[in-house]
Amino acid sequence: MSKYSVKYNELKTFEDIIRKLDFYGVGFLAVVNEDESLYGIVTDGDIRKALLNQKKKISEIINITPFTLPFHSPKNQIVNFLQEKKRFHVPLVDEHNILKEVFLLNSFEKETKPNTVIIMAGGLGSRLGELTKQTPKPMLQIKGKPILEYIVESFKNQGFENFIFCVNYRKEVIEEYFKDGSHIGVSIQYIVEEKRLGTAGALSLIDNSLIQSPFFVINGDVITSLDYTSILDYCVHSNADAVMCTKEMSYTNPYAEVKYDSNYNLITLKEKPTSNFDINLGIYVLNTKAKSLLVKNEFFDMPNLFLKSIENKLTVKVFKANDDWMDIGLPKDYISIKND
Repeated sequence: MSKYSVKYNELKTFEDIIRKLDFYGVGFLAVVNEDESLYGIVTDGDIRKALLNQKKKISEIINITPFTLPFHSPKNQIVNFLQEKKRFHVPLVDEHNILKEVFLLNSFEKETKPNTVIIMAGGLGSRLGELTKQTPKPMLQIKGKPILEYIVESFKNQGFENFIFCVNYRKEVIEEYFKDGSHIGVSIQYIVEEKRLGTAGALSLIDNSLIQSPFFVINGDVITSLDYTSILDYCVHSNADAVMCTKEMSYTNPYAEVKYDSNYNLITLKEKPTSNFDINLGIYVLNTKAKSLLVKNEFFDMPNLFLKSIENKLTVKVFKANDDWMDIGLPKDYISIKND
């Protein structure tokens, strides 16, 4: 049976619940059925409410509709969920509602990781029109914070604290807001592109002494719930020189698909077919071997760096993600995520 849990039939009295809570000492108790499926939970707060309302029946104390999460949820998603809900504990259950683990936020130790995170924040954002006339795209606000801050926070919450911002357009807006990052608990250095260098070229301006490899590269307009530690582990364990994060997407053609033979005889007609394909998420892990393929201060896009890595017989891998992801490429994307 999972730690911090008790079977429902072992609880006969109000005092039994209190004794179990005191025994575990974490202010939380999961209550399970005989088959170890989750019945409900009890917290210190539930006990206080029961005492105030003079309720001592077990059925009145146990919360039978608690928040739960799937057992194999990435750690960063669990932490983000608890922080959002202002909770300190959550039961993790399998597809049959069997309690597998109780996750305690206070016992979750965030391991600080030395690997560098490089954020490409120098784009013009021209497709966003008036929205980026005075504001660089990574600084567009969502619920009172710029996109770039959400990216930094998502890495910081997973233990990454060393950042390099590659900046160009309206760089002063970014530099004035983030400064050296110390006020938000991270270290930020800046690399200035004096000319447009594409989505990878700015890496050629960064001295290897500033980078802890393997390092992340992420576009400055991406909002995601990815587990970055899992990507890094995948890169290390597969001995990859370059890893591209992808996600499977589906597209429904608004038109009928017509197929015919060489004599123009109709073979088939498929109304609004749907196709699945993987897309590049704009999130990468590289080492200095891949970075060395760049020529200093020359324009280079990231897809071409991956192709060049393959040509040079480097180990190039794909990390397929299933997490939430959105890039802010068009005004409708920005409006959608602002209203989410």
